[in-house]
Amino acid sequence: KAILATCSAGQQSTMTKPTSLILSLIALTASNNAVSAFTTSSTTKLVPKSLSFTTTKSSFTAPSVASVPQKSTNANFMSSTDEGETKKETTWDRITGPKLFKTVTNWNGIHSVPLVPLRILTGLLMIHHGSEGGFGPANVGTPEFQGFMDYIMTPYFGFLPGPLEFWAALHDYAEFIGGICFTLGFLTRPAALSLLITMSSAVYFHLSSTGLQGFPFGHVSNYSYDFEEPLLYALIFLMFWFNGAGPLSVDSIIYSQISQEDEEK
Repeated sequence: KAILATCSAGQQSTMTKPTSLILSLIALTASNNAVSAFTTSSTTKLVPKSLSFTTTKSSFTAPSVASVPQKSTNANFMSSTDEGETKKETTWDRITGPKLFKTVTNWNGIHSVPLVPLRILTGLLMIHHGSEGGFGPANVGTPEFQGFMDYIMTPYFGFLPGPLEFWAALHDYAEFIGGICFTLGFLTRPAALSLLITMSSAVYFHLSSTGLQGFPFGHVSNYSYDFEEPLLYALIFLMFWFNGAGPLSVDSIIYSQISQEDEEK
């Protein structure tokens, strides 16, 4: 209507054509602004903000309200299951249950505790074995050392090169000094290796002198199971040679000071 009115007014007036054209453009711009303002206000009245917010809120909160009891139910079920599992396992179950057949693959923590008395007592026994003829190793000239030479070294180790007294003294030093290091857990792997060699030599000696003694089912007449003791010692030293000293040892203290594994991680 504004445009038609302007055009009719332009036709009836005596204004020039350029002036009437400019006035028409101004009227057209004003009418467009009015239409857009009317459209915005109408839309706002038709769809109130409160209604839009309420609808969005209800559609959003409805699933969460329904899911709250489900989460609570799941949490209660999980807690009751955990309590049931905790109450279920007893000491008797650990002894007779599936854990009876479980093998420990990592000797850390409580699983390493038995290694301490095993290492210490074995090392002390080796110190005793290495004291031939008095306190300390290789007491040359004593009856005990000479008996070791006459009854063990000469008949069974005569194939060794050099003087047999050297090998006998080396055997004593390996057991005495190696036993001290093994007890303290210091240089445990080298000590275990040297003691493993001496015990293997002892096994060879006993098998050469008395044989298997009816192993595994025969009875030993004099109740002296000769080769079994050094064989068990050898297996113990073999285990420590592979695994190290374990806790409460000098090696573990040194390793904690010089190791860079934690820094790399």
